[in-house]
Amino acid sequence: MENFELVYLKSLSKQFPTIASACTEIINLQAILNLPKGTEHFLTDIHGEYEQFNHVLKNGSGSVRRKIDEEFGSHLSIRDKRSLATLIYYPKEKLEIVMQEEENIEDWYKITLHRLIQMTKRVASKYTRSKVRKALPREYAYIIEEMITEKEEVQNKEAYYNEILDTTIKVGRAPDFIKALCLLIQHLVIDHLHIVGDVYDRGAGPHFIMDTLTEYHSVDIQWGNHDVVWMGAASGHLACIANVIRMSARYGNLDIIEDGYGINLIPLVTFALETYKDTNCDLFGIKYNTDYNTKDLGMDMKMHKAISMIQFKLEGQLVMRCPEFGMEDRNLLDKIDYEKKTVLVNGVEYSMKDLDFPTVDPKDPYRLSPEEEQVMERLRQGFLHSEKLQKHVRFLFSKGGLYKIHNSNLLYHGCMPMDEKGNFNKVNIYGKEYSGKKLYDVLDNYARKGYYSQDVKEKRKGQDILWYIWAGPNSPVFGKDKMATFERYFIADKAAGKEKKNAYYSLVNEEKVINHILKEFGLDPEKSHIINGHVPVESIKGETPIKCGGKLLIIDGGFSKAYQSKTGIAGYTLVANSHGMHLVAHEPFESAEAAVKNESDIFSDFIPVENAAKRLNVADTDIGEEIRQSIIQLKKLLEAYRDGVIAERGV
Repeated sequence: MENFELVYLKSLSKQFPTIASACTEIINLQAILNLPKGTEHFLTDIHGEYEQFNHVLKNGSGSVRRKIDEEFGSHLSIRDKRSLATLIYYPKEKLEIVMQEEENIEDWYKITLHRLIQMTKRVASKYTRSKVRKALPREYAYIIEEMITEKEEVQNKEAYYNEILDTTIKVGRAPDFIKALCLLIQHLVIDHLHIVGDVYDRGAGPHFIMDTLTEYHSVDIQWGNHDVVWMGAASGHLACIANVIRMSARYGNLDIIEDGYGINLIPLVTFALETYKDTNCDLFGIKYNTDYNTKDLGMDMKMHKAISMIQFKLEGQLVMRCPEFGMEDRNLLDKIDYEKKTVLVNGVEYSMKDLDFPTVDPKDPYRLSPEEEQVMERLRQGFLHSEKLQKHVRFLFSKGGLYKIHNSNLLYHGCMPMDEKGNFNKVNIYGKEYSGKKLYDVLDNYARKGYYSQDVKEKRKGQDILWYIWAGPNSPVFGKDKMATFERYFIADKAAGKEKKNAYYSLVNEEKVINHILKEFGLDPEKSHIINGHVPVESIKGETPIKCGGKLLIIDGGFSKAYQSKTGIAGYTLVANSHGMHLVAHEPFESAEAAVKNESDIFSDFIPVENAAKRLNVADTDIGEEIRQSIIQLKKLLEAYRDGVIAERGV
């Protein structure tokens, strides 16, 4: 036996100090391998739409309703099933209505508790008792475990269980017990959640979504470009901060920054009102929602223009500082001819719709004015010292990355940068070329340095990479040749603002290309899938999210309301369970209030992707492989005990 292995086994013996304890664990782990695989839930491109996200999370993309159908079949009416589903999704809100309207509340409690216990038994049936026990709410753990666990020693089981429920009702704990059961069912229906990018921007509630994710029992996140720019802003990178504020201003969501993250925008407000008070800001309108207070419109338009001009300057400085990014075509402030009122974009001269730039010096257009520098420094301090933002971004770093390999699925937000022939693009990152998986890895590594590094130069490089991931032409999560923000604001000719997608998106049905990507990440093309979002699937035009015969799934169907007129639906989600994989296409969600009041669910269309030839067990998953390795080590420990190499303890 190697010395290193002996050291490891001695360490393992502290956890399993006897032959009996090691044998018990082997038996337990071997049994777990034969349990059904847990349900995985995939969401992407949420873009701040908290209410719809929250509802989809609560109903598990229809998983709760399917479990109700399986458990009760024709024994419950459609109306009763709908009412039970609504209660499970929104227990607090539904109970408030029931307690006001129900004449015999004790009978309702009894019936409802029996149904919820049945549902809990069903959703808990594929987990070990230990795993279920860990999920139980502490104050009701004993009662729930008694109710969902068969007690062979109890002769009159029905009377025993009824007495537990009757007593719970008599002591006034039924409402809290119901809430606890509903939340437990939500928890157990989904074993693991994957967020495949873009929590932030456009919608008004990304901070609420992040609050929910930080409390979720099991989750991973693949960063989208909109997440990465917020991560860059949280690191204190000025260009990222400007982008984040501009996007929030554009969509009427500055409250996210001020109220959600407690960042003081008064310095920007004061600067914008003074500097842009006599400036035409018509091109900087606000795409506001129904909650937007239009009395702030004039001020917000001035802020929108002020931060946009600061952004163009900061990005120009960055492009000149990092020529290896190959983004010189993005510097347009120095290409403006103020006399002709035109700008030169890629050798083509276009008319400008606006040239009223009070802070731009034509001789040195990328220099911030002293006032702009002061504003940005105060904003930088605000982002760095926002406790909630820093908590959320640390969570993104700890639970996330640019890609993830999980149960033979490759998850990433955007694309694999490539040319028209399917060859991976070589990208210069600080003097060295990377492509394929190595490009993903080096960008991920620098992103972490941008936030965590104590080395000033490495931190600066990492912060600039965070911005590059947001908008760079070979960024895997951007996937376009340019971000034409300047052109969309100032040039009427739409040809100037056209953003060309990476060749990846025209090759997604080429099996050779998809197989090449899967092999690059060490996956078997015959058993694996790529799951990504980023580019909305235009279902309204008959486009399908299933590409390359099911090897690639693009599940951005338009959670963001800004895209729903284009997609025709309100988002795709993906569910992978022990029976296979299916996509769920969601109709637009009205509101949580309507869902509770009218007992309305999101209408969802189920699209089969892959049916398992046999029901998948834990043994067929990544966790199963980890368990098998643990069993191997435990068997070696047993051998060491029996050979006398390691002595049992406490016998």
